[in-house]
Amino acid sequence: MTIDPSALGNGGHQAPVWTSTVVGHHRLRHDLAVIRLIGEFVPFTAGQSVEVQVPQQPGMRRRLSPALPPSLDGKLEFHVRTVPGGWCSGSIVADTRTGDEWRIGAPRGSFAIEPSGPEVVMIAGGTGLAPMRAQILDLARKPEQPRTYLFVGGRSPRDLYAADMLTLLADELPWLTVVPVVDSTSDPNWADEWYEHSRVDIGFAEDDLLHGNLADVVSSHGAFDSHQVLVCGSPAMVGATVDRLVESGTPLRNIQYEGA
Repeated sequence: MTIDPSALGNGGHQAPVWTSTVVGHHRLRHDLAVIRLIGEFVPFTAGQSVEVQVPQQPGMRRRLSPALPPSLDGKLEFHVRTVPGGWCSGSIVADTRTGDEWRIGAPRGSFAIEPSGPEVVMIAGGTGLAPMRAQILDLARKPEQPRTYLFVGGRSPRDLYAADMLTLLADELPWLTVVPVVDSTSDPNWADEWYEHSRVDIGFAEDDLLHGNLADVVSSHGAFDSHQVLVCGSPAMVGATVDRLVESGTPLRNIQYEGA
């Protein structure tokens, strides 16, 4: 651990920064990559975000949510999608290389499940899946788990970049149900070379997919008035989903939400 002289924490103290080295850069879509790192232990909690600095953009900081819970052996995983006009996200997706050293700091947030609480409804759009996955894996370590429903949304089946991982996870964890939702049941008519290179035989069957807008599909299941509800995705997705949940009778106090 080092101290970042440019960042001051509470009380004027210099904020700690941890270093981690890229050991895997997996480009899954033209605009999306999964980055795996190993380094110093970072004391965050599952569901929080951390601040990252990458060598390709040394003067910039970006907040990302780890897709794994804290690991004493220093393993980290991030799911990064290119933001239109976003220099840092685009550089991470396209230019990250094995051996790059990242600086990790400033864990933040209270986006979390209460393991002893009621049933859980998770709603993830795009890379909003990352903090949900971290919390699911963290729950799996607990003696008991609440029944958990994960709605994961994409524009088309091809956009569900973690279909293989989620299928295996749902098979392994009897308390977890994964519900994939797509705006369109047909993929775009242009080829994505990264998708073609990363395709596997495990994933969602066509009959598994629910068709429609994610916010509408989730809210159509009625009011989640006795559930823990977590929402994560783009600001537009989060806003629309929270509005529809409240309109359909879910108390706002039951909902936690974060942007991805």
